[in-house]
Amino acid sequence: MFNFSEIESFDSDSITFDKAVGKQIATLIFAHGAGADKDSEFIRKVIALLNTGGINVLSFNFPYMQQRKLDGKRRPPNRMPALQESFTSMISAYQGDLPLIIGGKSMGSRVAMTLIGNDKVSGGYCFGYPFHPQKQPEKLRLEPLQQNDKAVLILQGDRDALGSQEEVNSYELGKSVEVKFYVDGDHDLKPRVKSGYTHQQHIEQSCHDLIDFIESLSTGNN
Repeated sequence: MFNFSEIESFDSDSITFDKAVGKQIATLIFAHGAGADKDSEFIRKVIALLNTGGINVLSFNFPYMQQRKLDGKRRPPNRMPALQESFTSMISAYQGDLPLIIGGKSMGSRVAMTLIGNDKVSGGYCFGYPFHPQKQPEKLRLEPLQQNDKAVLILQGDRDALGSQEEVNSYELGKSVEVKFYVDGDHDLKPRVKSGYTHQQHIEQSCHDLIDFIESLSTGNN
């Protein structure tokens, strides 16, 4: 399904491929956020839920994160061109027949949205899209979403510090972009106890929503 043999300096430890349980309906590439790698608790929970919904998932570490795992030294993310190159190599390696969906968590989803025009890609998704840097609401990152014509689902906490429901509802997004909000969720979709919701509930519901979205793409209803 993926052929990585032609990727220069390919490191198998930086990639994990989790196959769907039962019937496979799509393959998804999952890119991590700025601070946590592909094996973070959040990402592993999401992948397990997606697998039960018939979705294969390839997760990978960007170069800076893989280097951090090797030497234990914290370092900032690579610049956008290097992040895009890393993500593009995953897309290029895909040789399957199922629809390919790209996205990720926060920064990873932002990188994915700049690449969604790739001919191999059927659609995209974002867990906590970083619409702007924290405490800098004037520095918007809307262009990739506005210029895209492929279906995208954004899964956003309604009090996300990088794009709250109130803020996002004021933006002009592409017609193919859908945003689902989760009550009292932060950038990780985590609600406060007083909300009456749990983090696990929001993770499960967001994965259910994503699976429905992917099924609609595969049946041509989106």
